[in-house]
Amino acid sequence: MPQQETPGNGAMEGSGVYGRTTEPIQGAGGFCNCACFNTQRCVVKVLEVVFSFLAFVLEEVVAFCEICHALYFFEFVSCSAFFLTLLLLIILTTSLKQKVDRVDWKKVDFYYTAVIAIFFLIASIVFAAKNEGSDVEKAAVAFGFLASFAFMVDLVLYLKEEKWPVSRKETTPAETTRGPENVKGEMEPLNESGNVPV
Repeated sequence: MPQQETPGNGAMEGSGVYGRTTEPIQGAGGFCNCACFNTQRCVVKVLEVVFSFLAFVLEEVVAFCEICHALYFFEFVSCSAFFLTLLLLIILTTSLKQKVDRVDWKKVDFYYTAVIAIFFLIASIVFAAKNEGSDVEKAAVAFGFLASFAFMVDLVLYLKEEKWPVSRKETTPAETTRGPENVKGEMEPLNESGNVPV
């Protein structure tokens, strides 16, 4: 005896009425998406995080300092660079970027990278000039310069890929001027004789 098909068992799903109404978005399936970077920039971003972290850890190991201002400045810059670069990398390579879509992430990436490159270079130069000469301090300075170099390379790769971000201007549509002929239609009552609703 043939089985009777009920609407709940999927018999009607293939028909036109019960067909699929939504299509999956291409590229939205995974959590991690490196499409915003090319491979070189992705590797450089990871190197920025690693070098910043190593510079910060080595600076924290320093046991003694007479002139500590340079050490503290280097500590602040390396720690900030590590955490903020890691955060930016997570945002740009995951679906979090789509959740906060009102931010121009390309401009944030460019300006952040430029500012951190300058500050890391200054902090590394100052710390190289004013340290006690221990091996740990020299290693921290070396990773500071490596991190600065990585941020600069990232800027160069960005400019090759995206061009200068300031030159991109968003075009806004020109506002239409409202003349008396446009206002007349808006001022007429809706239920006049001759205005039959459709």
